[in-house]
Amino acid sequence: MQLLLATPLQKYGGIIIKKEELKNEKTIRRGEWFFLYICAMEKEHQIFGIRAIIEAIQAGSTIDKVYIQKEASGELMKDLMKVMKRANVNFSYVPVEKLNKLTPNNHQGAVATISPISFFDLEALIETVLENGKKPLFLILDQISDARNFGAIIRTAECTGVNGIIIQKSGSAPVNGDTVKTSAGAVFNIPICKVEHIKDAIFLLQGSGIKTVAATEKTDDTIYNVDLKEGVAIIMGSEDRGVNPSVLKIVDEKAKLPMFGTIGSLNVSVACGAFLYEAVRQRS
Repeated sequence: MQLLLATPLQKYGGIIIKKEELKNEKTIRRGEWFFLYICAMEKEHQIFGIRAIIEAIQAGSTIDKVYIQKEASGELMKDLMKVMKRANVNFSYVPVEKLNKLTPNNHQGAVATISPISFFDLEALIETVLENGKKPLFLILDQISDARNFGAIIRTAECTGVNGIIIQKSGSAPVNGDTVKTSAGAVFNIPICKVEHIKDAIFLLQGSGIKTVAATEKTDDTIYNVDLKEGVAIIMGSEDRGVNPSVLKIVDEKAKLPMFGTIGSLNVSVACGAFLYEAVRQRS
C-alpha cells in the first residue's frame, strides 16, 4: 500500500490549498492508490455573514444554496431575502445548530455554499451535442436531494457517456464536498445544467427531437421494452416520492425495473445505473 502525499501546493477539486492549511485529511481508494481528499474544500466554498452573502450574490457568484436561521429577523436579513429572491437563489430555513455545524465563525444567521463548478446552459448544450452528430443521452434528476446519491449518479453518468445532467434550481442536492468525493471527481468531467423547472427542460428536449423516459413503478413496461438507441433523456425521481406526477404526465414513455424480492424499491443511484447501462447495452 502506498500513500500519495500532498505537495506544498495540493490541487484537488478545482482548488489549490497550501499544505500547512490541510486539516481533517481523509483518504479515498482509487485503484491501487490512496489519494488525499481535502476536507478544507468545504470551507473554501462557504460564505458566512449576511452582508458577505449579499455582496457575493450581487457580484454574480455561483451560489448553490443559502441556509438561513429559523426565525431570523432584522433589516439586513430582509435585504438578503430580497436579493436572493431577485436572483432566484435556492435557500432553506434551518436550526441554528445546523449553521454552527457548517461554520464555527460568526455567521449572523446565514451561511451560503458556492458551487465548485460552473453550470452549463441547457439549450446551448443540446445544440452542441446535436451538432456533433451524437445520439444524445441526457439524465434529468427530479429533485434528488442527497449529495451522496447525487455524486454516485454523476460517477455512473460519466462512465456511461451521458452528455449532460439536468437538475432543478430548487430542491436539488448541492455540489459540495460529499458530491465531489462520491463522484470520484467525475463532477468536473460532465456538464451539469440547472433549470428553473424540470418540465421546461423536458419540453425543450422534446422540441429538439429527444425522447423523454421516466423511471417509475407506475407502468407495466420494463426498461428492457423501451427503445433507448436514439436520442433520449432518462428521468430519475427523488428518493422519497419518485418522479413528480406533473412530470409523469408530459413524458414520452415510462419504464420500471423488474423487482423479484420483498423490497419494493432500489436506491435511486443503483436504479439510475441499471437504466443507464441498459442504454449502453442497446447502443452497443
